[in-house]
Amino acid sequence: MNEFKHILVGVDDSEDAILAFKYAIHLANQNNSELIIVSVLETGDMNVYEALNKDFVHGKRDDLEKHVQTYKQQAIDAGVKKATVLVAEGEPGETIVEDVIPHVKPDLLVIGSKAKKGLSRHLGSQAAYMAKYASIIVTVVR
Repeated sequence: MNEFKHILVGVDDSEDAILAFKYAIHLANQNNSELIIVSVLETGDMNVYEALNKDFVHGKRDDLEKHVQTYKQQAIDAGVKKATVLVAEGEPGETIVEDVIPHVKPDLLVIGSKAKKGLSRHLGSQAAYMAKYASIIVTVVR
């Protein structure tokens, strides 16, 4: 069995992401792993005025950072010894594959099969992108 020391899990409040998060907690406890919880602020969902307004973007990012802390607390309450959070900006699939994974260097990525918003939730395109292009093992949960 693979032993994963650093598990990265993507969260976006979708049903599948919550299942992925619970599975990642299980794996982290089983392997005594660090759990890195990432959420991506999708700047593409903002209109041009919102995207140009630094206060708006900063406020959205602050809200997301506070919210992701609740996931960290849930992981700790569930027995995870070391949990960290990370908020990135951009398209979730590309950002996680091209920015987060090289920075964090996890052994495993756990993601839900369907995202919460937009067209991509119907196609599962973010999960498909990460499964295809990530340089590490990817587990897609649904």
